[in-house]
Amino acid sequence: MSAFHHLTVMRDETIAALAPQPGRVYADTTLGGGGHAEAILEASAPDGRLIGIDRDPAALAAAGARLERFGDRATLVHGDMANARAILRDVGAERIDGIIADLGVSSPQLDDPARGFSFGADGPLDMRMDPTRGLTARELIEQHDENSLADLLYLYGEEKKSRRVARSILRAQDEGHLDTTADLRRACVRALGPKKGRLDPATRTFQALRIAVNRELEQLETFVADLPAILKDDGVAAIISFHSLEDRIVKWAFRNSPHLTPLTKRPLVAGDEERESNRRARSAKFRAARRNAREEAA
Repeated sequence: MSAFHHLTVMRDETIAALAPQPGRVYADTTLGGGGHAEAILEASAPDGRLIGIDRDPAALAAAGARLERFGDRATLVHGDMANARAILRDVGAERIDGIIADLGVSSPQLDDPARGFSFGADGPLDMRMDPTRGLTARELIEQHDENSLADLLYLYGEEKKSRRVARSILRAQDEGHLDTTADLRRACVRALGPKKGRLDPATRTFQALRIAVNRELEQLETFVADLPAILKDDGVAAIISFHSLEDRIVKWAFRNSPHLTPLTKRPLVAGDEERESNRRARSAKFRAARRNAREEAA
């Protein structure tokens, strides 16, 4: 389990927003290594309950070991955030007091070449958060022509030269040279040139394909739409995002819902100390909202 070592992002801000209490029920819909879940269970002792959900079996195993000391106060489920409402209902927690989602890719997923998320080390073109189901990045690319692949790279990666990159990727595929993350990066470099400044030429393409493979934005849109039904009156939702596409969805969901009141006028960011010790925290944006009281039946 030690292989899934993950630094918890904005843990203190999460606990401050949720304010866990004994006897109440909470959910972590992106369980990861279990850091947020552990903090919630500690703060809600002795009898607060936590339902942890994750798509990645490796994350569930690691979190299970970390949370074992809490016994039956922690219930872990293999699933995704888009199905949180049904999952909670199935475990007898139809409405809960607080919920969190820490979006994006965890450090162990990025650091394992076999998962295919990063171009830092060569690995298969996979990128699935749940390796037990769905199309790999390689299979997804096969389904696209130049125009649709360019659109995907522009929409999800905000890649301004998306058509040039798409053409290079499909050329590599046609030549039989698109099997690994290194192959994909070479195609990006061929289209955009070598690295200039801080951003690698493959960064936006890898982000776009990862988002598409895992249907991350669709998952998030379903999740935020379900929050008013999931939360009890005065229940709190806390969401940590890592790029503007995610943060935009969360911001407008919190602002536009008549059932939610934002608790953060602007997104909070990690403090200097956390940003220095955890690179992933540097792009984190934290937003929270409270469930308004339901009107009583006449």
